[in-house]
Amino acid sequence: MNWNQWTRQIHRWLSLLFTATVAANFVQIARGGGNPPNWITYSPLVPLALLFFSGAYLFVLPYLARWRSGSASQAARSGS
Repeated sequence: MNWNQWTRQIHRWLSLLFTATVAANFVQIARGGGNPPNWITYSPLVPLALLFFSGAYLFVLPYLARWRSGSASQAARSGS
């Protein structure tokens, strides 16, 4: 597997982890008994931050590929 495939796989697993932490947060709130502990409340933030960085990288990949191939500069020269 190359670097891009690893990033996609990590992004998928992070999304599952994020979903599980959000679900755990809702379960704890639904159980009642006051406010949930801070570690449960803030636990989705770590996978969310990692999802942001991996998602930003995956978002930029097509633009980087086009820029590296030089097609963007060729299109600018031809007026398209």
